[in-house]
This record gives sequence, structure tokens and C-alpha cells, in this order.
Amino acid sequence: MEENKQKCRRFSTHSSSRFSHVNNLDDGCLMHIFSFLSPIPDRYNTALVCHRWLFLACHPRLWLRVDRAVKRLTEPGVFPSIEEAVSAARPGDTILIGAGGFHFASNIQINKPLCLIGGGELPDDTTLLCSRGSDSALEFRSTCKLAKLTVKAELGCCLLHRSGRLIIEDCNLQCESNPLDYLSYAIITTAGGCEPLPLSTAKRNGDSVSVSQTRIKGGAKAVLTSGTLALQQVRVIYAPTSILFWFDVVHRL
Repeated sequence: MEENKQKCRRFSTHSSSRFSHVNNLDDGCLMHIFSFLSPIPDRYNTALVCHRWLFLACHPRLWLRVDRAVKRLTEPGVFPSIEEAVSAARPGDTILIGAGGFHFASNIQINKPLCLIGGGELPDDTTLLCSRGSDSALEFRSTCKLAKLTVKAELGCCLLHRSGRLIIEDCNLQCESNPLDYLSYAIITTAGGCEPLPLSTAKRNGDSVSVSQTRIKGGAKAVLTSGTLALQQVRVIYAPTSILFWFDVVHRL
């Protein structure tokens, strides 16, 4: 009987050493694990666990932050404007844009894979404002993702897609409503150029726009396409306060 108890104790000790608590990992290991989580909501939720996880989940190695009220420009990973954050970002980085107030975005070119996410719970909490006379708020020339953002534009477009795969989730795209509506579009995509491309080339390029759970308001059309791209798989859900769209803009088959 005593021998069995000793075996159980040895097994218990051995098991506890095999299944160590996750907080026993060093900061580098934890941050590496966090890097595999989707920024919203998984990585965002890790920041609510404890002070240590908050520090690691918000570390500039995992994502950059845009905060208009930032006082110390030397603070790593924090920038006062979207343009500065995009310029400093590395390919594959995530930029968290602070909620509250307006962030100005006019003709900002994004030439590397990035993920831009609003810092609020709703898209209306984080607004990007494009000034009158600008071609677009954001211009995409690489594979990128937008989520939880409101983008407002005047006499232009909210998003200009040149190339790459653009994914838009849970956003609001709003063009100013006035007699010049015919000059405004929520999304303009010029991927593919003016000349038709062979299908094999089109597939390799991977140019496309995917929109889901997004509210579009104002403008002549939701999407203006050119080249070899066409609107497909449109789905609309009407609610008392808004109309949500799901659609893809892909190469014409």
C-alpha cells in the first residue's frame, strides 16, 4: 500500500513538471505564441488576463499603435498619425488605430502587407477622414486587411485598390452625399490594368477585394472596377439602421 502511494506521488510530481503553467514561460516564448493569434478578438482579449499579458499583448513587436494624443514621440511602437505608422511598419505588421475622434488619412499609399484595425468595439468608434480633393483615404498596392474602421471621403473614394488581395471586414465606408455623388465611390479597384490578362496570369497575381459585414453609404456605386475585375457573389442584409454588404471583386472568368 505504501509503495503504491509513493508511486502516485512520483507520478504526480512528474506530471506537474510535464504540464507547466503557461505563465512559467519567458516573455519571448509568450510573445511568440501571441503572434499566432488573430489581432481581434483573440490577441486583444489576452491583454485582459493580467498586467504581464497586457504588456506583452500590446508590445510593438506584435502591433503598432496610432494615438493622436501621444505626448512622447520616443515611445516605441506608438505614432501620432496613420501615415507615420504605415511608414514605420514592417511587412506583416498590425496597426491598431486608437478609438475616439478623427484620424486624417489622405492619399496614404500602402505598399506592403499590413493589417489596420480600429481600436473600438464598433466601426463608428474609429473614424478615418479623407479631406476634400484627395483621390482616396488609403491606396493599397499589396495584400492588406481592414477591420472595425469607418472611412469617410469627399469627392473621391474611401479605398483605392491597385493590386494585391484587399480584405474588408466589419467597416463603414461613407461618401459625402451631395449633387456631385457621381464622382464619389466607396471602393475603386484598378487592378488588372486596361488590357485583359490571361487567366493563368490573373490567378498568379491574386488581385481581389473581399468585403463582409460592411455598411456602405453615399456615392454613385459601392464599387467601381476596371481591367479584368468584376463584382461577384453579392449578398445584402437590410436592418432598421443600416444595410450590410458581402461581396467579392475578382477576376472575370
